[in-house]
Amino acid sequence: MNYQIEAYAQGLNAPIGMVFTENGDMLIADSGLATMNPQVIRISNGSMEVVAEGFNVPVTGINYKNGLIYVSHKGVVTVVNPDGTKQDIINGLPSYGDFSNNRVEFSNDERIYFGQGTATNSGVVGLDNNWIFEHPYFHDYPGSYIILNQSNFETPNTLIPANSPAITGAFSPFGVPNSQQYEMKERRTLASGSVLRANMDGSNLEMVAWGLRNPFCMKFDSLNRLFISNQGMDTRGSRPIANALDELHLFNPGTWYGWPDYSEGVPVTMPRFSPIRGRRPELLFNNIPSIPPMPAAVFPSGSTVMGFDFNTSNDFGLINDIYIACFGRIQHDLSDEYIHSGVGHRIMRINIINGAISTFAINKSGFPEEAGLSRPTDVVFGPDGAMYISDMAIDDVEMPNTYLPNTGVIWRIRKT
Repeated sequence: MNYQIEAYAQGLNAPIGMVFTENGDMLIADSGLATMNPQVIRISNGSMEVVAEGFNVPVTGINYKNGLIYVSHKGVVTVVNPDGTKQDIINGLPSYGDFSNNRVEFSNDERIYFGQGTATNSGVVGLDNNWIFEHPYFHDYPGSYIILNQSNFETPNTLIPANSPAITGAFSPFGVPNSQQYEMKERRTLASGSVLRANMDGSNLEMVAWGLRNPFCMKFDSLNRLFISNQGMDTRGSRPIANALDELHLFNPGTWYGWPDYSEGVPVTMPRFSPIRGRRPELLFNNIPSIPPMPAAVFPSGSTVMGFDFNTSNDFGLINDIYIACFGRIQHDLSDEYIHSGVGHRIMRINIINGAISTFAINKSGFPEEAGLSRPTDVVFGPDGAMYISDMAIDDVEMPNTYLPNTGVIWRIRKT
C-alpha cells in the first residue's frame, strides 16, 4: 500500500499524547519539557486554543470521557472540566524519580487504570539519578513483600563531603546499605513500576500488578484486553543491565512482570545482560514474587516504546493490529555503549496474532531530523480513519534531552 504523510499541526512545543473527542476535536497534551509550562491544547475546525495549563512538569498523558479531560502529570491525575476548571482526583504518587505516573485508561466497568514508573533504572539509587539532590531519601518501593539478597553497590558520595564512598542497597535511599543477609521490604500500594486502578473520581486507589520499569501507555482492545507498553532497563547506573528489550504486555491482575530481576521473562544473570564495563548483574531478590510472564511482543533495546493504538481501518492492514510510537534512545552518557543506531524514531506495527513487529513509518535517515519524523510519542487513529502521530520536538544538539520550543508536530498519515 502507498501512504501519504503530512503535517497536521506545527509549532507545538513538546507534545506527549493526543485524544479525540466525540465531535472530532483533537486534544493534545504538551509535556512542558520545552517550555516548563505544560498545556492542554484543542484543535477544532483548524483553529488551535489552550484549554488548560499550570500542570506539573512533565505531563505524561491525556484522555477524555464524558466531557472531562484526564491529565496525568508528575505525581498527580487532574480532571479538566468543560468550563476549564481543574480538579486533582489523585495526588501524592511516587513520581520524584526517573519515571512518572502515566496516561489513564478507562475500563468498561467505569474504572481508571494507569502505570506508575520506577524511581531508578534497576532498583538501586546511583549517580545516574540526578533527582537525589532534591529528594535524597527517595527510592523504589516493592509491590509485594520481598526478601533481598545482601547486594550493595559502591559509588562516590556526592551528597556529603566524605573520604569514604557511598554504599547503597536495593530498594533503599542513596548511601543506605542492606545490612542483613536477608532483608525484608514491605509491600506498598503505591509501588514502583506498578499498574494502579481507581474509581473514575480517583477514590479506592489500589495496586493490581507490578514489576514493570516504566509502563508508559495502556489501552483496552476490542476484546477488552488491556495491553501495556513497557520500557526496558538501560546500561547505566550502579546496576547497569545491557540488552534489555522494550516490551508489550497483556495485563493479568496480580502479576509480577519481572522488574528489576527479569527482562522478557528471563533472569538478568544471563550473559547477554552483562555490560561491557561494570559488574555482571546479580539478582536482588532472594525470592521472586511469581514467575514473570513472557511479553506479547518485544522491541530492540533503545526503542523507548511509548503511546500506541489499535488499527480500526482496512487502509492500515489487519484490524486490531497495534501501531506504536518508538521515541528512540534517551541518551544518558556519551560512551559508545549507550548509542543505539537503527532503533527508535519510527512507528512500529505489531501483528496482534503472532507478535511479529515491523517498521511502518520512518524518515529516510532513521535518525531524528528537523524536517521529518523525529521523536514520536503517540499514535492515535482519528474518526476519519487516518493515523495521527505526535512528534515531541527537535532536541538541542549540545544539550541532550532538552527540546526546542515550537518544533513539535502532529503528523497525519493517509492511504493514497
